Amino acid sequence: MSAMLPPSSSSGTATAPQESRETAETLEADRRAEAPTAAPWGTDPYANALRNGRGPLFLRRSDGWLLPLEVERWCSDAGAADLSALHRCEGPVLDIGCGPGRLVAELTALGHRALGIDVSEAAVARTRRIGGSALLRSVFDPLPGEGRWGTLLLVDGNIGIGGDPAALLDRAADLLSTGGLLIAETSPLDIDERVQVRLDDGRRAPAAVPGPADRPFPWARIGTPALLRYAGACGWRPADQWSAEGRSFVALRRPRPRPAVRDRNTRTSSQSAESANSTPVISSQWER
Repeated sequence: MSAMLPPSSSSGTATAPQESRETAETLEADRRAEAPTAAPWGTDPYANALRNGRGPLFLRRSDGWLLPLEVERWCSDAGAADLSALHRCEGPVLDIGCGPGRLVAELTALGHRALGIDVSEAAVARTRRIGGSALLRSVFDPLPGEGRWGTLLLVDGNIGIGGDPAALLDRAADLLSTGGLLIAETSPLDIDERVQVRLDDGRRAPAAVPGPADRPFPWARIGTPALLRYAGACGWRPADQWSAEGRSFVALRRPRPRPAVRDRNTRTSSQSAESANSTPVISSQWER
């Protein structure tokens, strides 16, 4: 399996055998670096649900309120609502919080270069098993292809990652190319909620000594109006919004970089560099 990375701006080329060897070496280094995680999503309730392909699995708030997680849908093939988002994707796609990999696998089948990232070893393993490319990473970790992804996906509630939508939008802007697209699924409710939650399968008795699965972590639930407010404050431009099968989606364009104040000589040098880097990129120039 090869990593499906966005093109780099390098002007160098490589022979096919050299490219294959270096790509394999890079992937092997990535896998050696993927140490087991103690994050809640890497613990038994979530891992077991993915391995079994079904719940029950919930996010439990401190007051006992439960949000059911749709494990069966996540472990199925991409549905009509998923496809409504995937058909809007442009260029290489990064699926943030890819889960068991249905979207990465479908994007690959549609001919996109696609990569999933997740903090769960079980999720990454399943994504790879069904034919997708995935890395064991958080969105806030260093990632391949930063600043060159054409589309980012934040679906299945993943706009809530980290419990701070504004910080997540800032990170997304770092990852996208100029004019890149962020497709986010929002709550069908008009809500803007930041909470502490933990994973709960409804079967485990409270542990005498709390482990990673028992520790609360920050999460957010936001509807379309709230996401548009956060996006507007961060400079994102609305591109589209729609609903499918009872699910709500928003597409946003990456904010334009703030223009820097430069003298004429610096501007001329920069323009020359940009012209050199605008040469069409072929597959042998992918980041390895």
